[in-house]
Amino acid sequence: MTHKFELRVYYEDTDLAGIVYYANYLKFIERGRTEMVRELGIDQLRLKEEDGLVFVVRHVEANYLHSAHFDDILVVETTIENVGGARLVMKQDVVRGATRLFSSIVTLVLVSEKGKAVRIPADIRQRLT
Repeated sequence: MTHKFELRVYYEDTDLAGIVYYANYLKFIERGRTEMVRELGIDQLRLKEEDGLVFVVRHVEANYLHSAHFDDILVVETTIENVGGARLVMKQDVVRGATRLFSSIVTLVLVSEKGKAVRIPADIRQRLT
């Protein structure tokens, strides 16, 4: 399953050259992941408040392929590649129409309040697979 999240590029997303500032792609894919998880019925705030667990980014591979500009409509496409014991790997692309602008592989780890990796609970694992 590929989740799609649409967004518009605002002036604040661009740099002096008028193109999307490179770090903002990381913000865009974060929004895409958050919306996907929400649509899967995973309440991250409840998970933190009740269980003391949060997903944190462990590793990002990022490839910048083409530029986006002010007022472009972009789509963040998110696909779950692998669900491990404590680890979740997602492939995320940012596209404009048929053009892929940015491609990434993001590895997340579920951690406790003490920062220790913990197994993903069965109910969450089921929603992710």
